Amino acid sequence: MVQAYILIQTEVGKAAAVAAEIAGSPGIISAEDVTGPYDVIVRAEAENVDLLGKMVVARIQNVEGITRTLTCPVVHL
Repeated sequence: MVQAYILIQTEVGKAAAVAAEIAGSPGIISAEDVTGPYDVIVRAEAENVDLLGKMVVARIQNVEGITRTLTCPVVHL
């Protein structure tokens, strides 16, 4: 399994709705609205990097209110 943090910027006032919508998706471990330069931080997992990328592009980026995402894969050093 590959896990990643997905940092999300949203339109003003949309963070809670975006986090709630993403939280119910398959492969999502957690989705929380936060303060700072990003509005929502998601922890996700998939079988491989390709499927993780498809999850981000096909599902997460299509959620209304999202303006930008940054995917940070977890590595074990």
